[in-house]
Amino acid sequence: MAEPLRVFITDHADWRTVFQLPSHSPELNPQEGIWSLVKRGIGNLVAADLGQITRAVKRRLKQIQFRPDPVDSCLTRTGLIMDG
Repeated sequence: MAEPLRVFITDHADWRTVFQLPSHSPELNPQEGIWSLVKRGIGNLVAADLGQITRAVKRRLKQIQFRPDPVDSCLTRTGLIMDG
């Protein structure tokens, strides 16, 4: 963390709480699992343009959306608890 930011946090500790999170923790981000599924689904795509890639990603996301098991698996792997 940069020194000016540390000073700001210290100076405003009376009204601001800061939680330092790991810089990169894909195991805590369920969307990382979803993107992994998307990349696996279009990994061999040879696209002619950006539009083709966009359509392929949207199509893959739509397929995943209607299959709850892989989505639930991505949530479960994080170990986080969902209240609901």
